[in-house]
Amino acid sequence: MAVVQRIQPNEQRYQLLSDTFAPLTVEIFRINGALLAAGNRLSRDLRLTSARWQVLGALQNGPLTIPQIARNVGSTRQSVRRLIELLARQGRVETLSNPHHRTSDLVRLTDAGLKALNKLKQRQRNWHPRIMAGVTPAALRQATALLRNIREQIEQDIA
Repeated sequence: MAVVQRIQPNEQRYQLLSDTFAPLTVEIFRINGALLAAGNRLSRDLRLTSARWQVLGALQNGPLTIPQIARNVGSTRQSVRRLIELLARQGRVETLSNPHHRTSDLVRLTDAGLKALNKLKQRQRNWHPRIMAGVTPAALRQATALLRNIREQIEQDIA
């Protein structure tokens, strides 16, 4: 005779959430890879990558420090520092002394960086309708809220 394990209602709920969360995480990883590949393709002729584009985008509202950029893009300071060095060699960003912090310079877009970012924004505006055909703004807002909530829960858990 088989032994049947009795699962409490909360255990069933948690098992269902776990069973459905795992495929979601796989899909998030896959979409991340697809977005990086698409970003690399959209920015290749400008001698940019998705990572460099992300850093330029973080600077669009004004100068930031490397730690601030890293937090905004979800990366490490070391990775962002390397990207800033590459972008500075391309003339797309420059560093300024920070009046509020002696050892953490500010990074800002140059005119060349702003020009590249504006070109990429236009390409993005042309690309979005192709990949979002049939998706409603309400569905996108709902998906965004769900993913933001999951990210915030993960960040709290790892803090």
